[in-house]
Parts: sequence; structure tokens; C-alpha cells
Amino acid sequence: MSKTVEFFFDLGSPASYLAWTQLPTLCARHGATLRYRPMLLGGVFQATGNASPAMIPAKGRYMFTDLGRYAVRYGVPFGLPPGFPLNTLALMRGVIGMQLRSPERFEALLAALFNGLWAQRRNLADNTVLAQVLGEAGFDPAELQALATDSEVKAALKQATEEAVERGVFGAPTCFVEGQMYFGQDRLDFVEDALRQQVGA
Repeated sequence: MSKTVEFFFDLGSPASYLAWTQLPTLCARHGATLRYRPMLLGGVFQATGNASPAMIPAKGRYMFTDLGRYAVRYGVPFGLPPGFPLNTLALMRGVIGMQLRSPERFEALLAALFNGLWAQRRNLADNTVLAQVLGEAGFDPAELQALATDSEVKAALKQATEEAVERGVFGAPTCFVEGQMYFGQDRLDFVEDALRQQVGA
């Protein structure tokens, strides 16, 4: 049986970044395919009535402390970029556009943007900074900008976000294994358990 982990994420979610640092290796351990599912977290929040924990000061402070603990456990760099939380609409359109139009370059773009935000703590809401990050990774900033304004790309991100909501997603990251939903980067142990339990694991 083919094993697949669907990974619904938004670049602006620090927990999505942490999950992204772990999922490729986790899936490789179990011969599973990692299916990246870009979505717009702001759209999910609007549709579900949810909100970022950062909007509640005490909860936000604890969450960032907790995420820092996980980053240490995972051995990955982590910090908040200037301007957090940021509007990721253009970034997520660019990401899903690259996935549609140039899938062979998608993971490299994802790495550049995730690392730029959370490992290097760079403000990707600043177009000058974004252009630097993209250029360093070998991408043309104008290409990403064109994708972000493409009507087909816009529709794809909207459809992906609506699908996520229809399937019960209320935040990021959210993973699905065999129809079962697992919310949060701190639930990756359950994702791994689900892969172990599948036939052929």
C-alpha cells in the first residue's frame, strides 16, 4: 500500500516551519510520500473563526517559548522574523504557483522561504529583503511576483484553502494520514505511529 502524508501549511506559521524540518526524514523512514499542500492560513482562520495564538499575549509568549524548545530538540535554528505576524498571501501564491508550474523547483523555493523567515529571521514582507533571499537561492523575484498575480494561481490557492477547511483544518500545520487528521508540529509522533500501523510499514 502506498503511504502518504499530506502536509497543509503556511509559510507564516512557525509551527509549520518546525514540522517542515522533520517531515521529509520522518516520511523517508517509513517509505512514505510527503505531499505538500500549501494553503492560506489567514483564509482558514477567517472561515473557521480561529485566530493566531500570538493574538493572545500570554498564550503567544508561551507558544514561542515552547516552539523554541522543540527547535532545540530538533537541532534546527529558529527565531521570529521582524514584522511577525506577516501577511503571506503573495508568498503562498508564489509557492503554490511554483508547485503548479515548475514542480521540480518547488522544494528549493520552499527551503529558501522557510529558512529565510525562521532560520535567518529575515522580514520577507519587505520586497527588498524578499528579492535578496530569492536571488541568493537562484530565483528571479519577478517570476514569483508574476505567479502571485496569475489568476489560475490565485484560484488554486483559494481552492486548496477551501478544501482544507472542508476537511476540518483550523490551523497550521495539519497532516493527514489515511484520512486521519493530526494538528500541530507537536503531533508528529502520532503521524509516525500512523505510518507504522499502515499495511506494509
